[in-house]
Amino acid sequence: MHERERHRIILSAIQEKPVVTVQDIAELTEASEATIRRDIAALHVQGKLRRVRGGAEAVHPPQQGNLAARPFRVSESVNIDKKRAIARAAVELCEEGDSVIINGGTTTFQMVHFMSARRLQVMTNSFAIAEHLVKHSKCTVSVPGGAIYRDQSLILSPFENDAIRNFYARRMFIGAQGISSHGVMEPDALVIQSEQRLMRQADELIVMVDSSKFNRRSSMILCPLENVSTIITDDGVSEEAVAMLEDAGVKVLTVKPTASSAKEDASSVA
Repeated sequence: MHERERHRIILSAIQEKPVVTVQDIAELTEASEATIRRDIAALHVQGKLRRVRGGAEAVHPPQQGNLAARPFRVSESVNIDKKRAIARAAVELCEEGDSVIINGGTTTFQMVHFMSARRLQVMTNSFAIAEHLVKHSKCTVSVPGGAIYRDQSLILSPFENDAIRNFYARRMFIGAQGISSHGVMEPDALVIQSEQRLMRQADELIVMVDSSKFNRRSSMILCPLENVSTIITDDGVSEEAVAMLEDAGVKVLTVKPTASSAKEDASSVA
């Protein structure tokens, strides 16, 4: 990952919580801890953050009361080649004219690059996905009512009486914080509430996660594996994880990411 991208991720991450550790940032960027310490030192000198023991903090502390879900900008560049390959496979499952629900997330967002020539009916609670499809596709786009959470680029509402209950979809596509034998995991109760309401409006649930998500856990379960029809992941997924999914009756699609094709796709939609 380029230094500029790492710096952007670091500056976004420190808005998520009061102090971010070197280990946290190294996991996000897949860079060494030594590299992250140098990045933090450089940003400290520039006055963009404060270096603290073991990590960094924001010059202006983040506001409290935000969602537990990681900010969109923090995750956007992480494992981008894997996310884009997964997204391509997801869009290939869609037929012209299909009604689909796409939940907000950085993996699901990558679907927009392969939907530009499609005519789909899309319901999404992602402000970023809705904005891109309106500008760059022929899709019909619907969004639920609710508040916009800027950091996560999500539109969420705790109320039942919005546009969600009037939309029916053949498939729903979602990302996840983690996958385990307990099910699909997410970190925030309001996000889970929104996703569960959307899930009730679709015949099939397609989960899109890169292989690193099988090593992550969260405190909350969105749904058991038995509710998932298909999981799309990259070829770095372990045999044990695939066996776990198949034992639960989940169809597993694996894709092979190529960094070169991701760059080409990015330039084609820029």
